[in-house]
Amino acid sequence: MSTAAAYALSTSDGSFEKVTIQRRDLGPHDVLIDIKFAGICHSDIHTARDEWGRTRYPCVPGHEIAGVVAAVGSAVTRHRVGDRVGVGCMVDSCGVCAPCLADEEQYCAAGATMTYNTAVDPAVQPGGHTLGGYSTQIVVTENFVVAIPEGIGLDVAAPLLCAGVTVYSPLRHWGAGPGKKVAIIGMGGLGHVGVKLAAAMGAEVTVLSHSLSKQDDGKLFGASGYYATSDKQTFRELRGRFDLILNTVSADLPVDDYVRLLNLDGTLVILGLPENPVSVKPFNLAGYRRSLAGSMIGGIAQTQEMLNFCAEHGIGAEIELIAADEIDGAYDRVVASDVRYRFVIDVSTM
Repeated sequence: MSTAAAYALSTSDGSFEKVTIQRRDLGPHDVLIDIKFAGICHSDIHTARDEWGRTRYPCVPGHEIAGVVAAVGSAVTRHRVGDRVGVGCMVDSCGVCAPCLADEEQYCAAGATMTYNTAVDPAVQPGGHTLGGYSTQIVVTENFVVAIPEGIGLDVAAPLLCAGVTVYSPLRHWGAGPGKKVAIIGMGGLGHVGVKLAAAMGAEVTVLSHSLSKQDDGKLFGASGYYATSDKQTFRELRGRFDLILNTVSADLPVDDYVRLLNLDGTLVILGLPENPVSVKPFNLAGYRRSLAGSMIGGIAQTQEMLNFCAEHGIGAEIELIAADEIDGAYDRVVASDVRYRFVIDVSTM
């Protein structure tokens, strides 16, 4: 076993503390990564504070990982020492079920092994559950490590490993591109990347945000329209407008109001996960053959595709770089929507 510095929570209402954790020895197909940057996702906060239940402690969050290969196992063929690489939300899956064989490991029938807070054999991770990227090193099987192209800085690439692929996947699945009208609900950590990606794909992009406070940024990122959802006129003016709507926020929203903004055969995709069920009147779906759907991250092949696309189009996340001892404050600011647009931990400060 090897050791690494990390920042962990020992209780749901505690503060992050610097600790030493163990990582497994390198197996034949394993890659040891020196982590350089780790993004802070709202899912990290939900999990660390046990807001979704079943959190295992000590909890080391982090599934937006960017770094450099430090060592490889004897059978590794995909990565070499010195390569710029990333790790997202998953570190393993069964590899044999239909979703896995279709490069959709996030829907693994046996349940994918998530980068943190998943119970595993202690031989895989000492302590019996996965520990994430708020750490100086991590060991991951080569099939779940992606290459970060030279065209993207490691710091702005880190959030793409979750936020980026979470919006890229539904944009690709539902055919965002020229001639398509796409709306993004919320322009936070996910939403701002969604605007950039949809615009780069050639779609006409509109942001639906609570206020107009980020309108200038939205236009800079590629949005042609920007509307305040606090204004009731917005929902009257935009009725029947969009082919695809991505809901990137975790707050409880009047989803039925947004469904009515869809055109014939339009789809509203839920990406943010609110605590309470959503409510939709069946007539609003049936009347225009509309669909309400959900989507969860993307597979490893699609994550690599997304990174390549971002490098080609000069897309990275907009970030605030913080030191490791600022994580607690960053969590509070994320909850208060006080970040533009993603916190990234500089792991050298550990």
